[in-house]
Amino acid sequence: MNIKYYFIPLFILFFYLLACKKATVSNPTITPYSPSISFQHPTGFPDPVYTFDSNEVTNIRFRLGKFLFFDPILSSDSTVSCAACHAQSHGFADHNIPFSKGVGGQFGNRNAPPIFNAAWMPEFFWDGRVHRLDDFSMGPITNPIEMNETSVHVIKKLNRNTYYRKHFKLAYGVDSITELSLRRALSQYMSMLISSNSKYDQYLAGKINLSTSELNGLSIFTSNCATCHKPPLFTDFSFRNNGLDTVFLDQGRAAYTKNNSDIGKFKVPTLRNIELTYPYMHDGRYIGLMDVINHYSTGIHPSATLDKSIATNLKLSTTDKKDLLKFLFTLTDYTLISDTLVAEPKR
Repeated sequence: MNIKYYFIPLFILFFYLLACKKATVSNPTITPYSPSISFQHPTGFPDPVYTFDSNEVTNIRFRLGKFLFFDPILSSDSTVSCAACHAQSHGFADHNIPFSKGVGGQFGNRNAPPIFNAAWMPEFFWDGRVHRLDDFSMGPITNPIEMNETSVHVIKKLNRNTYYRKHFKLAYGVDSITELSLRRALSQYMSMLISSNSKYDQYLAGKINLSTSELNGLSIFTSNCATCHKPPLFTDFSFRNNGLDTVFLDQGRAAYTKNNSDIGKFKVPTLRNIELTYPYMHDGRYIGLMDVINHYSTGIHPSATLDKSIATNLKLSTTDKKDLLKFLFTLTDYTLISDTLVAEPKR
């Protein structure tokens, strides 16, 4: 037998396997999870704002939303994904930088907040300009500094992708991907980012004890912080001026409402996973949590819209500050940041 005929089948097999490998990497098959998944309502949490009436949780919808969240195809030059600014290891906030880096290396002017427990949020963004989870994702996608896309063009790109078209059909029964189905798919993933298993939660459930220092920190927190950072979500979702400045370069909520009474007011952030989501405040001005505690202890700046609940400094002792810090560390949810269900998918 001629040796060249012997190697021809081997070469064909080699290039066939290479082609298959390349296709698998660039066009992953989005397979459902087994067993089935569902939205879990943690004990003690209020009813979620997001009702799922038009977007019931299913395996394929969640899996589709997860792939989209981690796919830079949603940005104009395919370099920035949702996950680029909302990393699981950092409590789904940015990678511990004041401002996020968008398309073309541009930086925004507000810190990217964490997006876990989004199903309970009545408004989104620091100024509350979006009122529905299904509407939230298009903000970063169409922001010229962040992902710099248009809704029309991103839908065209997705419809050109055979795999996405196939799985949108399976998930939502649409022959052609629409903006509504894109919004709902992303909401499926974000609604499943639930933080409810911190050391504090385990203490409430009677599974563990807190130290004397942590308990003192809890008492200080309850007396001084819980009005705005109300458990169990550790926010009341209000908009407040917390005394950062006297003159405001960023008008805060007033830029959206056009109401002077909202100047310097920003959405009260959740304190869950606060250990992981530094730097702090809407502009990321404070690197450490002790900087934040010191602000409320001695650094409040007066202004016309300053929130009355913090009109005077707390004047905490050194021990009180350390104990409060230790309590805040009990809000870190290691289950969330290690959960493979919501982790970046393999492609």
